[in-house]
Amino acid sequence: MRRERGSAVVDFVLVMVLLVPLVLGIVQLGLVLHVRNTLTAAASDGARAGAPLGATPEDAEARARRMITDSLSARYARSVSATRTSLEGAPAVVVRVRARVPALGVLGPGVALDVRGRALVQVEP
Repeated sequence: MRRERGSAVVDFVLVMVLLVPLVLGIVQLGLVLHVRNTLTAAASDGARAGAPLGATPEDAEARARRMITDSLSARYARSVSATRTSLEGAPAVVVRVRARVPALGVLGPGVALDVRGRALVQVEP
């Protein structure tokens, strides 16, 4: 029994060396997926806001920015753009959001995200 004194500390350290990075990686993955899904939803909703008759790409951009700011933070809404384009011959609005998710939500190298939302523009009959 005397020879095994202190072995629990060594076992604890060996397990934690493997367990801590695994848990932090799972948390980071969850954060990135949450931000990506929220940005995608905001871009899609923004595009739909720019699709009705009389709406402009600026309306789409403002709607996407407001949703991102309300859901996440204003720093994720810094690079939002909306343009009119054509999808297979039909007029459409495309909202593009670019953001960087920092490591574990704080400092360090981040994950760059680039998402888009598209909606067909209503035209007068």
